[in-house]
Amino acid sequence: MGSFKKVLIANRGEIAVRVIRACKELNIASVAIYSEADRDAYHTRLADEAICVGPGPSNASYLNIPNIISAAMITGADAIHPGYGFLAENANFAEICTSHGIKFIGPSPGAIERLGDKATARKIMEEAGVPVVPGSSGPITCVEEALEVAHAIGYPVLVKASSGGGGRGMRLAHHPDDLVKAIRTAQSEAEAAFGNAEVYLEKFIEEPRHIEFQLLCDEHGQGVYVGERDCSIQRRHQKMLEEAPSPAVSEALRREMGLIAVRGALAAGYTNAGTMEFLLDRFGNYYFIEMNARIQVEHPVTELITGIDLVKEQIRIAQGEELGYLQEDIKIRGHAIECRITAEDPERDFLPQPGQITYFQPPMGPGIRVETALYPGYVIPPYYDSMVAKVIAWGADRTEAIARMKRALAEFQLEGVKNTIPFHQKVLDNAFFRKGEVYTNFIQRRVLAEE
Repeated sequence: MGSFKKVLIANRGEIAVRVIRACKELNIASVAIYSEADRDAYHTRLADEAICVGPGPSNASYLNIPNIISAAMITGADAIHPGYGFLAENANFAEICTSHGIKFIGPSPGAIERLGDKATARKIMEEAGVPVVPGSSGPITCVEEALEVAHAIGYPVLVKASSGGGGRGMRLAHHPDDLVKAIRTAQSEAEAAFGNAEVYLEKFIEEPRHIEFQLLCDEHGQGVYVGERDCSIQRRHQKMLEEAPSPAVSEALRREMGLIAVRGALAAGYTNAGTMEFLLDRFGNYYFIEMNARIQVEHPVTELITGIDLVKEQIRIAQGEELGYLQEDIKIRGHAIECRITAEDPERDFLPQPGQITYFQPPMGPGIRVETALYPGYVIPPYYDSMVAKVIAWGADRTEAIARMKRALAEFQLEGVKNTIPFHQKVLDNAFFRKGEVYTNFIQRRVLAEE
C-alpha cells in the first residue's frame, strides 16, 4: 500500500491535535476540518491545511459525511483518521471512505458492524471462548422462562431492554417476587422509550471493576495486547479517571485476559487499534462487555507505561505494515494515571460550562503530559463534549504517579469556566482510591455520598 502522503483528521479538539502531531513525526501532511464555531480552534492552526465543513452543530459539520469526503477529495488526502466519537465507529462512513479510494484508519466496515451490534458481538465472543456475562440466550418470552433463567444464573439479575440505552428499560431483581415486577416495569418502559417491549436477563455483577485491554491487530492476522487500563472511576457510565496497569490485575491474570481478548478480536476479523472492555468481579471472574473499534480517550496511560505510540501504530497498520514485534516484546514500566478535565460545574450536578478561557497555564515537570486544544482567550463552544484537557502523570509506581498527579492539578491554572480539577483532587485524596479499592460505583459511594 505504501506510506500515506496526506491524512485528513475527521475530528476536533485534543484528539485532532494528537493525530496531527503523530502525522508530523511520520512526515505526513495533515488536513484539519472545522465547523464555523471552531474557526479559531487550535487544531486548525497546527495542521498543514484546514477546511470548513459546516456550521457549529455536529450534525451539520463533524457528522456531515458528504462534506468531510468532499474535503478529503479537494485536498487530495489519501487517508482519514476519525479520532474517537463523531464518526469513529460508523461502519457506513468507513464504507464510504473505502468506496472513494480513501483509507479509513481503523477497522473494516464489517468488523465495526459486527462489534457494534450487542447480540452479534456477544455471539462471536462466546464462540471464541471469551467469557460473557451469564444471561438468557435471547429475549424472554414468558415469566416462567425468566424465573428458570434467574434460578440457573443466580440472583441478583438485571432485566434489560433489547433496544435499551441510557439506563431506560433496566431493572434490578434480588428475588423471584422482584423479578416478576421488574419484567413488567422494564417492558412498559422499553415500549414507551423504544417502541419495543422485548427484554432479556443478565447476571448482575456486584461492585465490579471496569477493566479494558488495549489491542493492536495488523492486516496480516497478527494481534497483541498492550496491557490493561482500570476505568472504574465513572459518573453516569462516563469515565473520569483512568489508570494503567490496574491495581487489581496480577501478571498471570493480565496474560490470561490479554490472550483471550486478542483471540476474540481476531475472531471478529478486527484490525487496527481497539479496546476490549471487561467487568472484573471481586473473585477474579471477568466478563466481556463490548469492544470499542477506535482509539480511546485514555490511550495516553498505555503509551506512558509501554513506550508504544498507539496513534502512529494506527497509521502504520492502516498503511499495510506488519506489527513488527511479538507479545513478549511489550513490557510494562511504572504506573500512569489520567484525569479528564471537563468544563463542568461539579457543584451543580456537573452542568456544562461553555465560555471564554481568561487564563490558562497547564502543569509541566517530571512525568507530566497534558493533552489539550485550549489557549488563553479561547471560547469553548456549546455544541460539543465538555472535556477540555487530559492530565496524565507517570510514576515509577502507583504512589509516585498519584503524588505527581496531585502536584500537577495544584499547578494547573484554568480560569474563566468552572471545571473538574477540584473534583479530581478530592478523588486523589480519598483513602479508598489511594488503597486501590475502586469499583464502578466509587463516585456515588465514596465521593458524592460523603459530601
